[in-house]
Amino acid sequence: MQLVRFYSPDTGPRLGTLVNGTVYDLSASGVPQLADMSALLQASLEAPLADWLAQADLASLPATPFAAIDRGPSDTDGSVDGAHLLPPIDRQEVWASGVTYVRSREARMEESVTADVYARVYEAERPEIFFKSTADRCVGPHDWIGVRGDSAWNVPEPELALVLNPQMQIVGYSVGNDVSSRDIEGQNPLYLPQAKVYRHSCALGPVVTVADEGIDATDLNIALQIWRGGEVVF
Repeated sequence: MQLVRFYSPDTGPRLGTLVNGTVYDLSASGVPQLADMSALLQASLEAPLADWLAQADLASLPATPFAAIDRGPSDTDGSVDGAHLLPPIDRQEVWASGVTYVRSREARMEESVTADVYARVYEAERPEIFFKSTADRCVGPHDWIGVRGDSAWNVPEPELALVLNPQMQIVGYSVGNDVSSRDIEGQNPLYLPQAKVYRHSCALGPVVTVADEGIDATDLNIALQIWRGGEVVF
């Protein structure tokens, strides 16, 4: 079961569910808990997301082929007002955890002038957690990501995104792009906010896969592409 947020020229931002290639407008269901992502996450404190989604009568909801909205605001027929995907959050903050696997530790140690700090945090009980973005500064699929003009080494970083409710329970999974300026972070770990937090440095989506007993979070594939000038460059 998957959730999306999308923009409709007629009604604005909407919450939808993606079923067999069709997006059904949950915001039009009349169920308050399905009005938007924030309402649904709050409702998950009382019952699982799947239970709330089951209250929507899909046959009665406005339906749109996913292909019709599977684009960003920059490629909607020359108009930013055309139907398009949005980041799958509305008011939530985005936080990230760094140096979470061996390859990340080794790469950071090779790049940094203070390599030992990455070795220590990898082994430590307390993880490296850092603020990444507010919801309004995130970008969705097909939108442009930003790079710093004062960095010579800007990279995409595909990540597994955990969708949490107010009690910090994992209720869904998505895909994130933790855009980073690696040379700035390598100069000094205290430069991490400058290397990680700037305009359009966080991309999310396209969907939220609802967590349930049938999903193994350790066995999920993440795919990411960066396009420039009509060609895939990453």
